Amino acid sequence: MRAVVQRVERAAVRVGDRTAGEISRGILILLGIASGDTDEELRWTAEKCVNLRIFPDERGRFHYSLLETGGAALVVSQFTLLGDCSRGRRPSFSDAADPEHAEAMVERFIALLREMGVSTESGVFGAMMDVELVNGGPVTLVVDRPPSGRSPAVTVRDPQAGERE
Repeated sequence: MRAVVQRVERAAVRVGDRTAGEISRGILILLGIASGDTDEELRWTAEKCVNLRIFPDERGRFHYSLLETGGAALVVSQFTLLGDCSRGRRPSFSDAADPEHAEAMVERFIALLREMGVSTESGVFGAMMDVELVNGGPVTLVVDRPPSGRSPAVTVRDPQAGERE
């Protein structure tokens, strides 16, 4: 499972001329479900996303999480996050979950965020979507939940504190 988390001042997702989801201050989560992902990966990723301390305190340091700020989340399913570009010029999507499994997992992810008290909007699974955002900072993180048995890693780039894992 892979999530790209962006701290946003506002974000919206549109399908055609209809707005499917829209938030003000919070996080945009682009979510890729891998084949073999389970509820364990889903729960870990959801908890990681809402608890990342990426919102600034009065000194501008990363200090508060989405849960602490009361911000919202916009979740957009994006299987292309699992694209393997290591060979050739056309990405391979063989690691992405089949659509039925992925859709159920995305719906469960959204439900988990709501259970945690996060106001959550979403895109439309499988649709061609236009995502619009104002990235605050900018702050963009990649959250990977590897298969069981490997340590998960999150790399945070904080311009004031340097890079750390």
